[in-house]
Amino acid sequence: MNIQLPFLPERPEKPRETGLTMMMDKGLSIREAECFIESAGEYTDLVKLAFGTGVFARNIEAKIRLYQQAGIRVHFGGTLFEAFIVRGCFDEFRRFLDRNGMDAVEVSDGSMTIPHDRKLEYIRILSQQATVLSEVGSKMQGVVITPDSWVNHMKSELEAGAWKVIAEARESGTVGIYHSDGSADKELIARLDKEIGHDMILWEAPNKNQQVWFIKQFGSNVNLGNVATSEVVALESLRLGLRGDTFFAFLPEELQHFKQI
Repeated sequence: MNIQLPFLPERPEKPRETGLTMMMDKGLSIREAECFIESAGEYTDLVKLAFGTGVFARNIEAKIRLYQQAGIRVHFGGTLFEAFIVRGCFDEFRRFLDRNGMDAVEVSDGSMTIPHDRKLEYIRILSQQATVLSEVGSKMQGVVITPDSWVNHMKSELEAGAWKVIAEARESGTVGIYHSDGSADKELIARLDKEIGHDMILWEAPNKNQQVWFIKQFGSNVNLGNVATSEVVALESLRLGLRGDTFFAFLPEELQHFKQI
């Protein structure tokens, strides 16, 4: 902090278990990654190398090292995991993780069908190699997953060795835990909070209104993912109540009368 203001919510220091911010790197250059770390590295816990970019993006190993040296865990997008699995290349995927020195891995089944018992086995194996983030939910518009299935899958994937479970929303924020208009599926989220606990879930929230909703619902230290590179500092402002949308969220009752009607 450049100055101490009263009534700012407390943010745990890194490495932290809650209040996580996961940035989605869609192909930053080395120089862009360096600039990002300078401006926003302190507020970033995880970087997802989006989609299947880990296969072909230039200087990927150097960029991974940069993030890790800044205290940021790096993982490939779940789509890349699925791209290996659909081709029967699980062992090659594990070697690819080792070759790149990855300390985290995302396991998902959002683009293809993987029998759940097999997904759990992938999680068990990979959890011995790296920190596992396991994504639940489909990337496909119109695919309906019952609340019971969401709960059962999250519970069993945590039991299998996942550190956190990711609630699917895609980069658009219009599937999974959101309706097609981007609004939160409040009943589903409330059920997941009750059955799993919101601290164990990394909620994909690519859009500002979704980030605001989660912060107001669960507080400053809610786990949020799929945050755009340019929005990490703005999100930290929301978390601290230093942006209009959450300005009064953490102020005591005696200051609430300053709200504009």
